[in-house]
Amino acid sequence: MDCLNEHILRKVIQGDQAAFAELYKHYRTPALKFCITLLKDEEEAENMIHEVFIKIWDRRAQINPTLNFTSYLFTCLRNMAFDHLKKMEKNNQLKQIYMEKMAAVRDEEAEDKETKFQLLYSAVNLLSEKRKQILFLNIEEGKSYQEIAEMLMISKNTVKNQLVKAKQFLREKVDVATS
Repeated sequence: MDCLNEHILRKVIQGDQAAFAELYKHYRTPALKFCITLLKDEEEAENMIHEVFIKIWDRRAQINPTLNFTSYLFTCLRNMAFDHLKKMEKNNQLKQIYMEKMAAVRDEEAEDKETKFQLLYSAVNLLSEKRKQILFLNIEEGKSYQEIAEMLMISKNTVKNQLVKAKQFLREKVDVATS
């Protein structure tokens, strides 16, 4: 290491902020290029450089000015970049597992809906023709109790009772089958 850098490092170790700013300015561009090469993300590289220099400032008392600071700095950056990439890979794996589980849940829900639909369809076929007709007019065609009563020439109360019994029957059939 040349005398100038060793001299600046000694000042940094003593807490000289101006010397630290000079050290940062000297290494920022090559460190940024190095990190961008590893990370392929300029913003993350910039953040990493800031983080490493903050750690250097915090641990300045432990720096040996006679050793190669350039090597130390780039080793720190490389290790931090590798840790970041490992973390990203783990996050991607967790994201993939989560997405697979969500897809499985959606598939199960779709299967459950299909099963319930089949059960409901089978249960509707078990209803008497009159109840099926009343249920169809009410649900499929949106007819009111009064309209159904007039169409089928039965009382409004009979329509209501038949619908209640039909819906209760269907609920029981589907609930029993899915339990």
